[in-house]
Amino acid sequence: METSTGLFYQRYAVGVRQQKVAVQDLTIGSFVSDLDRPWHETPFPIQGFYIRTQEDVRSLTSYCRWVMVDVTETRDTSEYEASNAPIFSRRSSKRHQQETLKLPAIQVRNRQEYPVASTLKREARQGRRLMQDIAKTLSAIERQVRAGQTPDFAPVSRVARGMASSVVRHPDAMLWVSRLHQHDNHSYRHALNASVWALVCGRHMGLERPALENLALGTLLCQIGKLDLPVEVVRNEHKLDADDFALFRRYVDKGVERLEAAGLSRAVVNVVRYHRERHNGSGFPERVRGDRIPLLAKIAGLVDHYETLVEPRADQMPLTPAQAVAHLYELRNIEFQEDLVEHFIQSIGVYPTGTLVQLSSGERGAVVAHSPGRRLWPRVMVMTDRDQKPLKTARVVNLAELNEGRQPEDALSVSGCLPFGADGLDPRHFEVTGAASRWSFRHLIG
Repeated sequence: METSTGLFYQRYAVGVRQQKVAVQDLTIGSFVSDLDRPWHETPFPIQGFYIRTQEDVRSLTSYCRWVMVDVTETRDTSEYEASNAPIFSRRSSKRHQQETLKLPAIQVRNRQEYPVASTLKREARQGRRLMQDIAKTLSAIERQVRAGQTPDFAPVSRVARGMASSVVRHPDAMLWVSRLHQHDNHSYRHALNASVWALVCGRHMGLERPALENLALGTLLCQIGKLDLPVEVVRNEHKLDADDFALFRRYVDKGVERLEAAGLSRAVVNVVRYHRERHNGSGFPERVRGDRIPLLAKIAGLVDHYETLVEPRADQMPLTPAQAVAHLYELRNIEFQEDLVEHFIQSIGVYPTGTLVQLSSGERGAVVAHSPGRRLWPRVMVMTDRDQKPLKTARVVNLAELNEGRQPEDALSVSGCLPFGADGLDPRHFEVTGAASRWSFRHLIG
């Protein structure tokens, strides 16, 4: 029997048809996926965006003669909007109906530049050990809370520092490990993944090490207040009636109370206190807006929402990373500050590390790194041939380098995202060597 998740991926993830269109022929609603010049030579903030107004067309005319339009990204989403997804979680494409708030660009004090200081292979191995420590510490906190004890947050603080150090050394390693790490507890997996997204974004923005550590710890603990709620309310948080949603909203205050009682720093507590607030004041529990939301909490709120889109609970339809990025871009200056959205997209790429993809050649693999200047052309570990038969030894292809100088119609590109485990496609069977051209086969499937 096919699950709703499987059906969703069949309809939306497989096969992206691109069309070459003269700029003057663009129509409102088109999704521009590539240009006739490098993206970093233009003012457009992300690689891939919707045409919303004639002003967008005029802006493109100043830089380009033609563009590539991604047909999949313009597909009607009315089926999702008409589903039983509740108002609290449903995506909205009606940007003009929501209040917007424009603020000056975010200024990061003492902005840091973090060079890559470790190999992906070495950092991924350390990340696996760190993942075990995270599981132990979060599980211990849950047991203590459910036993009515005051949790000991010292171990999770040490874990957060370790995560920050790892992401500082190499931004892709923890993403790779966390995306491949399987865990039955949804809340645990959500907290872990969101924390890694937050660190990668914070590193890209140049936050200082203490801020990164506070960001990691706060994001890991954002969900702790849910342990004080009825299990059914938490499990069905995406389809609550008004009364149950009012109860659900209390998880933020309950989490803040626990962290304050434990004596955690104000910076960490404020990440939890404000992570469900939104840029235009539409969040909860205090409905604050704009600059009243601390920067670390803004980042935590954005990555929490992104993780909900790409890794929802089992009875919800996930978005592909590319669709989730487009959704976030729709929410700029509504739920999330515009330049923060852009920082996040620039830091993770349209196809984040760990995403399973199918290439236009028919080959399949996993993204191991993205190219900042060409975010639709990541580095991909290819694991199957054109007929989707497993390779004995995987190989890494840098699409940005491979396609340099090629015409768009001749480029090797990502044609769609795939669900984890599709047709036995499992990157965990390969171990990174750190080289750009080869990966060692760790063990055969089965």
